[in-house]
Amino acid sequence: MAPHDPIPSPDEPDASDASALVDFEVDLTAQEVLRRAQVMEALGPDWNPVEVLLGEEAAYDLLYSGLDAQQQRLYDDLVAAGVLPPRGDGRAAA
Repeated sequence: MAPHDPIPSPDEPDASDASALVDFEVDLTAQEVLRRAQVMEALGPDWNPVEVLLGEEAAYDLLYSGLDAQQQRLYDDLVAAGVLPPRGDGRAAA
């Protein structure tokens, strides 16, 4: 089956524009609005972002609490390297 708009050969006089780039735009605004609406619907009316963030902070405090000396040194090295964000006074919670 032949294409509707065949690609011109280099021998044809109009072939000079064959390799030119063309703008290609897709407007995803409507799709993004729908996706966000679906996310908010899935979260439900009781979702509280402040409570979620506080819960995450508490989980990180628990995760990095009670480190022994070697673990604390490793934690400090990871913070210094920028792998982990600094927390509180720069030390893991006791």
